Amino acid sequence: MLVRDAMSTVVLTIGPTHTLRQAAALMSARKVGAAVVHDPDAGGIGILTERDILNSVGLGQDPDTERAHAHTTNNVVFAAPAWTLEEAAAAMAHGGFRHLIVLDGDEPAGIVSVRDIIRCWAPARQRVPA
Repeated sequence: MLVRDAMSTVVLTIGPTHTLRQAAALMSARKVGAAVVHDPDAGGIGILTERDILNSVGLGQDPDTERAHAHTTNNVVFAAPAWTLEEAAAAMAHGGFRHLIVLDGDEPAGIVSVRDIIRCWAPARQRVPA
């Protein structure tokens, strides 16, 4: 199975000046665990995850004043739609992260998460007769 088969095509894109509260509200509304941060001044595309927001709040930082750019990962590993799920899982395990931005050319086409991969690899649930 390929990344294109597992990825979510719902890509939330935010700017670097969004507050962490704004980012969290948008992520929650779209039911996603990561946002693509488009910052042309910082080299293009980064990623902000729910864990980044959690770490900031855990440090006592104010989510109403903290900006996405201060918590964005900019040295991102990108996946291609034609990668196998094994390649994506290996990249995540090697890098210690749970989301990969999937690029089609230079544009984000989706995000694949550990959850997406597990969903594809897990056997289908079968009904148990009552």
